[in-house]
Amino acid sequence: MGRKGKIDYELKIKAVEEYLNNVGSQTSIASKYGVTRNSFRQWIVNYQSMGKEALMNKSHNNFYSKEFKITVIKAYLEGDSSIYDIAKKFKIPSHTTVLKWIIKYNGHEELKSSGIGEDKVMANGRKTNFNERIEIVKHCIEHQNSYNKTADKYKVSYHQVYSWTKKYEESGVEALKDKRGKQKNANELSEIEKLRALNKLLEAQNKRQQMEIDFLKKLEEIERRRF
Repeated sequence: MGRKGKIDYELKIKAVEEYLNNVGSQTSIASKYGVTRNSFRQWIVNYQSMGKEALMNKSHNNFYSKEFKITVIKAYLEGDSSIYDIAKKFKIPSHTTVLKWIIKYNGHEELKSSGIGEDKVMANGRKTNFNERIEIVKHCIEHQNSYNKTADKYKVSYHQVYSWTKKYEESGVEALKDKRGKQKNANELSEIEKLRALNKLLEAQNKRQQMEIDFLKKLEEIERRRF
């Protein structure tokens, strides 16, 4: 049982250019391509600030130093720009990244450098079974596809986490089976096993969507306090 994966790079560009050419509204075009209006708005911001390449689906996380984060936060708190404008100004692909930093800063939590190289993860990975891969992909989805942190938590390689997550996004839970060295009938999943696995991953997607909704509410609260 598969599911639709991430929108292809070419379709993202097509959608954004339709909007910029006044073919439709943000709401209508987002609906047409099956994404949220908030995600589509972020595509537009990234396209305008960083060009077409910013819409590519990256296989790694960006690196941000602690000093850079503080600079971004102060630019927002001490100015009158929106979080979208700040993300655009500093070429940060997602405004929710900025929001996370602001929430931590306002909550007096320690800001650390993050992204590539922040975690020491296994280079060669390790053997896993189907249920382990389900749990790993579930955690990765719930945490905004944080491949590094997921790899560190489960003691597997970055490549393994990235590969399993992409396989699930493109082909569904059956793609997480390990077919090497096993006869087909011995590696078949029962319908109950597939449904259980799919349910776990759908729960992760729903949790992630709820987190995004909560972030938007938090953003509105911060904006109200500023003005």
